[in-house]
Amino acid sequence: MAKVRKVPLRMCVGCGAMRPKMEMVRVVRTPQGEVKVDTTRSAKLSGRGAYVEPRLECLEAARKGRRLDRALEVEVPEGVLAELEQEVRRRAAQAAGGVGRP
Repeated sequence: MAKVRKVPLRMCVGCGAMRPKMEMVRVVRTPQGEVKVDTTRSAKLSGRGAYVEPRLECLEAARKGRRLDRALEVEVPEGVLAELEQEVRRRAAQAAGGVGRP
């Protein structure tokens, strides 16, 4: 009998929905205090992380309510928010059209 693996779930800071970790976009505050969008395949950058669903509605809710700032316990710079928006748009386009999927 095949072993059933547990899928790690994370909560979106924008809408509060629980989704599989690999479907989310992770933003991380490194131990040095930098804020980055974690684009590594397995979300392995060290530091405190927050997750956003790859939907513009979730990103806007997280932005308006300053939920990323609270989750990371630091003010998220505008440049990082712009990079996050690009990543969300890219992943949403992949999910919609299947373009660029491995």
